[in-house]
Amino acid sequence: MSFSSRILGTLAKLPAAQTHDVSVERDLVAKMPDGIELLSDRWYPVNPGAGTIPTVLLRSPYGRRQLASFGRLFSERGYQVVIQSVRGTFGSAGVFEPFHNEKADGSATLDWIQGQPWFNGELLTFGPSYLGLTQWAVAETAPDTVKGMSLNVTASNVRDSIIYPGGSFALESLLAWINSTNSQELGWGALIKSTLKAAKVVGASALTLPLEGSDQAAIGSRHDFFQNCVGHEAPGDTWWDGLNYGKDLSAIPPTTLVGGWYDLFLHSQVADYEALVAAGRTSRLTIGPWHHGSPGGTGEALRDALEFFDQQVKGGPARRQPVRLFVMGSGHWAEYPQWPPAADMQQWYLGHGGMLSTQAPGDGPADRYRYDPADPTPGVGGPALLGKNAGPKDQAKRESRSDVLTYTSSVLPRDLTVVGPLTATLHLRTSLEHADFHVRLCDVSAKGKSTNISDGIVRITPGQVTKDVDGVFTLDISMWPTANTFRAGHRVRLQVSSGAHPLFARNLGLGERLGSGKAMQAADQEVWHDPAHPSSLLLPVVQ
Repeated sequence: MSFSSRILGTLAKLPAAQTHDVSVERDLVAKMPDGIELLSDRWYPVNPGAGTIPTVLLRSPYGRRQLASFGRLFSERGYQVVIQSVRGTFGSAGVFEPFHNEKADGSATLDWIQGQPWFNGELLTFGPSYLGLTQWAVAETAPDTVKGMSLNVTASNVRDSIIYPGGSFALESLLAWINSTNSQELGWGALIKSTLKAAKVVGASALTLPLEGSDQAAIGSRHDFFQNCVGHEAPGDTWWDGLNYGKDLSAIPPTTLVGGWYDLFLHSQVADYEALVAAGRTSRLTIGPWHHGSPGGTGEALRDALEFFDQQVKGGPARRQPVRLFVMGSGHWAEYPQWPPAADMQQWYLGHGGMLSTQAPGDGPADRYRYDPADPTPGVGGPALLGKNAGPKDQAKRESRSDVLTYTSSVLPRDLTVVGPLTATLHLRTSLEHADFHVRLCDVSAKGKSTNISDGIVRITPGQVTKDVDGVFTLDISMWPTANTFRAGHRVRLQVSSGAHPLFARNLGLGERLGSGKAMQAADQEVWHDPAHPSSLLLPVVQ
């Protein structure tokens, strides 16, 4: 056992190591059907010998040496681990085309492992984010030797989960990702420098018009994947067909899913869990108070995987219910037999004077704001990949803007615990046919500090909504699910705006192509809340 693995195991609160004697074989070659050779490292405990213990597979574009701690930590606890660099990264041959080769290469890698003398017939898969997507890529056709998958902060549908959530382009996260991956093979110095400058680089490049030049502004060159994402914006574009890995769930191996309340994948990850359960598959779900890349989430993923893998291949006991959630605000974990948990669905109405109440609204005028894409409403906190902007943040600066409406409850006389999916139903009128509507649930402390809890966004285009004779339409906005206790003395707040740039790319207002559009037009927006137009927020309240 290395000193570093001892420290990491303690910090992650892992079970005690079973062995101190771990070895590694480096640069093992797996030949793909088209002749391309991919490199892997195999970590294993020296005793027991080859062919007697299960194998855990990680397939990553981020390097094998960088993930060595996973190899050692799993090996010290009774598993051998194969860490493979995906095509075109860290010594593996070919060209890295994000997500497009993972199905074929992943399946070929499973075949390669099954032919090795050290394989005992039991295979497990592990990894977060892109490493989770490489698991999803092979899940539908996984052989019977795959006994379990640990799918962390990831989702089955690339386009809808992280590129176009709600139909709006996740600009900040994609720019942060290409900034990171562009420098990752230039050495630790270049990577650290790139990471430290990421917020500044992303912030400046996100304002580039036309948007298709944002990659050049961020990294100094065109990035093929970024260009393809921007160029294939239309729903149903066939370019994305091979990147939806969750079409057939009928034979997916047992899965455990770990996510975070502020993770960019969460909305789709929870939908994946619901679909797996509906398909009759064995699955469980854990969600904690994390954003993407949080160390706490990584530790939980390791603990969860070890427990789950032991159940699948070693006969370990089931120690929890299928759904385990961290309830923010109260700071405790809760377990439930299903998602969503049983709840009292309470409708909280937007009202005049910025009120939010369980009482239906009375007559009165609509609230108005003007959205100007030349001065886009900023995204402060939320489901971002960029660490500096991710997670819960003070909303004072955002809420002080004239293009953000807030609706706030009275002071709560007792704790209010909300657990489950959230939906905002707004009655709106807009001066433009192309517009975004963004909502954000916030917890306002007794001292008045407003902290974001959940986001939701929808991009509307002509013909997408049905307007009445006054031009008013109804829009249901599905938000990130949550678990939060609004403490007695706190208040519940809903923000309504038309953007959170660059978390979600600003809507220029004229319907030009996402990548090539340059012209901007401000929009005059109205939020209606009267007996005929009861705009509201649906909250799942639990005891």
